[in-house]
Amino acid sequence: QVQLVESGGGLVQAGGSLSLSCAASGRTFSRYTMAWFRQAPGKERDFVAGISWSAGRTYYADSVKGRFTISRDNAKNTLYLQMNSLKPEDTAVYYCATSPGPTIPTRTPFYDYWGQGTQVNVSS
Repeated sequence: QVQLVESGGGLVQAGGSLSLSCAASGRTFSRYTMAWFRQAPGKERDFVAGISWSAGRTYYADSVKGRFTISRDNAKNTLYLQMNSLKPEDTAVYYCATSPGPTIPTRTPFYDYWGQGTQVNVSS
């Protein structure tokens, strides 16, 4: 059974930083694309960043480009998201997800397993 467990969320002031982690188990982590999505209250779940299985390719939403960095450690089965220069509009529940394909999809139907989410709150 595949399990994804996010951690690292919390409350931070605007301009601050947070680092999220996603621990994966139950499948060969290194063979799958991984991504972070986020969902604010009353809004759809949006793509934030994705990384290919080998970490050779990354892709970011325009809203976070230059501020967030996605990375992975296949030896530790862990996905990371370093978030800098945080803004109040970054407030959301952040989810990690896995996709079986070789590309980095930006839409939720292309991801087959999801974590439970971790809350990020950015105060102004």
